[in-house]
Amino acid sequence: MKTVAPALEVISNSYGSSFTYTKHAEKTNSKAHLWHYHPEIELVYINGGAGKRQIGSHVSYYTNGDLILIGANLPHCGFTNEQTGNKKETVIHIKPEFLANDFFVAPEMRRVQNIINQSKTGIAFNGETKKQIGKKIEMMEHQLPFERLLTLLSILDELESSDEYTVLNADGFSLELQNQDNDRMNLIFNFVKDHFQESIAIDEVSNLVSMTTPSFCRYFKKISNKTFTEFVNEYRLVHASKLLAEKQISINEVCYESGFNNFSHFSKSFKQYTGKSASQYRLEHKIIIS
Repeated sequence: MKTVAPALEVISNSYGSSFTYTKHAEKTNSKAHLWHYHPEIELVYINGGAGKRQIGSHVSYYTNGDLILIGANLPHCGFTNEQTGNKKETVIHIKPEFLANDFFVAPEMRRVQNIINQSKTGIAFNGETKKQIGKKIEMMEHQLPFERLLTLLSILDELESSDEYTVLNADGFSLELQNQDNDRMNLIFNFVKDHFQESIAIDEVSNLVSMTTPSFCRYFKKISNKTFTEFVNEYRLVHASKLLAEKQISINEVCYESGFNNFSHFSKSFKQYTGKSASQYRLEHKIIIS
């Protein structure tokens, strides 16, 4: 089976700027489907729409857009595609030392330094924070470089003081990975992304990364703080959540399109994962379908 190779993304700063600012119109982020990592911190604002967020070993489903802060070298997939239905996507890449290390020693920069440190876990912001910061991020498109820099520092300062957020890797995804670990985990994540609708044998994945099956199982649990089977099931359940909210197909079809081959097991797993039955979940998200 063909598996997409892991990608170390090389990012260049925007002209005349110490960071990169990129705005994608609907459906134009060509890298959205790729697993990748980079030394830059990434701040992403998705204006509208609904889709998957996959960061480290965390997989979840967002609605009504998203605002995400991702730490350096934390592997992740893109957040939008032709089915997402978002209006725009704005991505900012910041080198950890983008204003020189001494600059962050200043007491005025303490909160900015804090949020950069906290980004190592991956953070999703919601509520008024997502709404107000999203406006500021989009406004930066029309600013001159110095004004844009001041806005970015203001945004990071406000994010640090917000209490409207979810830590995405709270369960302990190992973030201090060697290059070999990054490449290995990216191969694994890519494989699951491409084949989760099929039956996945653990020995097939362990062979992919040149490990024995017992060694692979121990390795994956150590890195992600969950078993490989748990990760695959979570990926399938998040895909089921997306289908329930976005497609007018039967719950039985959702089950099998998400890679489950037993409806009873799917129903029980979905209720445990979301706290709701599949029919309840669909009813609460019917606005997305309409």
